[in-house]
Amino acid sequence: MSDNPAFPQTGLVRLSQILSPRGPIPVSKSTWWQGVKDGRFPQPQKLGPRTTVWRVEEIRALFEADDA
Repeated sequence: MSDNPAFPQTGLVRLSQILSPRGPIPVSKSTWWQGVKDGRFPQPQKLGPRTTVWRVEEIRALFEADDA
């Protein structure tokens, strides 16, 4: 999955860009949020009341570690 050309190299991404089918992480929203709560997935950053993002570098580390 590290060869995913649509996933950015740096910056911030929203959940729709992280989870499949558009993103590299093949889990459901509920599984993702449970993983965030449990510490398996990176913590989000709130940009506003309805805007939650994650650092691309943290997401890349997550799915590139699975490829190794």
